[in-house]
Amino acid sequence: MMLIATGARPATAHQVHRTIRTALGEAVRRRQVQENVATLARAPKIEAKELQPYAVAEVRRILSAARERRNAARWAIALSLGLRQGEVLGLHWSDVDLEAGILKITTNRVRPHYEHGCSTPCGKTPGHCTRRVQNKEDDGPTKSHAGKRKIGLPPQLVQLLEDHHREQEERARAGQLWVETGRVFTDRFGRAVKPNSDYHAWKSLLRRAGVRETRLHDARQTAATVLCALEVPERTVMGVMGWSSTSMAARYQHVTDPIWHEVASRVGGLLWSQPETN
Repeated sequence: MMLIATGARPATAHQVHRTIRTALGEAVRRRQVQENVATLARAPKIEAKELQPYAVAEVRRILSAARERRNAARWAIALSLGLRQGEVLGLHWSDVDLEAGILKITTNRVRPHYEHGCSTPCGKTPGHCTRRVQNKEDDGPTKSHAGKRKIGLPPQLVQLLEDHHREQEERARAGQLWVETGRVFTDRFGRAVKPNSDYHAWKSLLRRAGVRETRLHDARQTAATVLCALEVPERTVMGVMGWSSTSMAARYQHVTDPIWHEVASRVGGLLWSQPETN
């Protein structure tokens, strides 16, 4: 509760409690401590925030604005397939079969982690050290076993990726500074896109599209909502989104107002329609 009293969100305090509990649990297992005192503390209750996916009209405005920018297909993938940020940025061309219209999720782009590269202390954090050295690979495993999956691509998305691939090949041939990494989405030199840069690109895109500003993760919620509106079976939705439990489907499949109106219309038609007469 001390964290919350100092301004931290309940979700942050909950995560800290879970981390400490896990660490002390391992210490008990190794007989380094006798008791896991973290189990005596009660974690704060997390109130689930109401999800606010984009409406179809807003999605169209975002995709229209994205066409004027680099890596336009990156945002089309997020809004239509619901891939996590790390899954999109971790894509390699070897994961994409444009002829078959299939995309494979095999890795996850992780946030870079650095250590000092200076011989004497520079007084800065490792990430801001001018001679910093990255001590972690760019890619890691998917979030869960269910995260490794194959997804079918809509024809329009296949076309976007074909255009993107062709433009990327032209840049690779023209630029001497280009670094060939085999990644689908890169910075202007061919290197892996940093998650933080990707986040700021999303915020800039929303401003350009003139739509309300949301988290990048809300693009994923939007994709789940579209699948719900199309009445795609739950198991199929779980496969596309990479969920391992049905509880995630219940949280992400947000029922929008038009769907509620359609349900009401169906109920009204069933209960108040005139019965057929022989």
